Amino acid sequence: MRTTAAATSDVANKGEKPKVFWDAHFRDSKERIVAAPQLNAPVADTHAHLDMLHHPALALARSSAHGVDFIVTVVDPTEDPQYTYQNFPAWEHKAREILDAWNMHVVPTPHLRVITGCHPHNANKFTREIEQLLIKAASRSVTAGIGEIGLDYHYDLSPRLVQQDVFRRQLFLANEMMLPVALHLREAHDDGLRILKEEGMPLAGTLLHCFNLDFETLEPFLSLGCHVAYGGPLTFKKSEDVRESARQTPIERLVTETDAPFMAPDPIRGTICGPEDTVFTAARLVEVRGVEGREAVRLLTCIYENARNFFDRDTSSWQDNERAVQTLLANAKGVA
Repeated sequence: MRTTAAATSDVANKGEKPKVFWDAHFRDSKERIVAAPQLNAPVADTHAHLDMLHHPALALARSSAHGVDFIVTVVDPTEDPQYTYQNFPAWEHKAREILDAWNMHVVPTPHLRVITGCHPHNANKFTREIEQLLIKAASRSVTAGIGEIGLDYHYDLSPRLVQQDVFRRQLFLANEMMLPVALHLREAHDDGLRILKEEGMPLAGTLLHCFNLDFETLEPFLSLGCHVAYGGPLTFKKSEDVRESARQTPIERLVTETDAPFMAPDPIRGTICGPEDTVFTAARLVEVRGVEGREAVRLLTCIYENARNFFDRDTSSWQDNERAVQTLLANAKGVA
């Protein structure tokens, strides 16, 4: 299991276990209470790592309290893939208890879906056995997509050619399993775009996770039909290029995310991020698009529905096909 101790977030690198506040308030890096934006619309976090949080149940309760009622969490088959699947029912139960303690008895806990995929950092671990674990995880009814997969040339923790091979293999699996894909591309957008074109876009859809670059970089992905997820970087003071990309992204392709525990948005930057923090990104997205009042609610509702339509679809046609699952398991190759 990964934890925040292994994360590259500001707070985690201090080597101190953060204070836990068992309430629904937001706090900045100096532990001062920060007012929550009033959105009057539901919000979705399409990319969080619940397994890396100190208290996933508390994060779920806080998300419910602030209207984040749909969360997609990530499972990597090279990193204790059973942990999340085994524990999220208990997280939901504990979140219910927390909400009840806050007298929020009628507020439901968030609806959870899972995506599973081998992160490019771990591409050199993608053996036949890991591929089989991925296929088995994808056959669970709660699994909604393959991700995060792609290329990371910033750290190069796996050789680039291996990353590319694993990326191609998982794109193939996504198409075979009729599941959408969440892309991780860092300093590798040209190669990522080339591979998508060569392998063919996943028929169930492709989401460009954590986009934080300019529109010139984004436009070719939009031309291929990609959805785009914006998180904390949208709110950062020096991220005007990202905000311009968000202005120009078609509304029907927009979704919100956190990448929790990474990249907490302003005004709580420097803290360990949770899925509840999506509300700050959503509020900034409203500002970026220049709408208010009813138009802001319509925009947020559309963005929320984009997320649900992308990740909360019926995948039973493949997952209930035992023969198809067994065929993929038998033909698993891996690359390592």
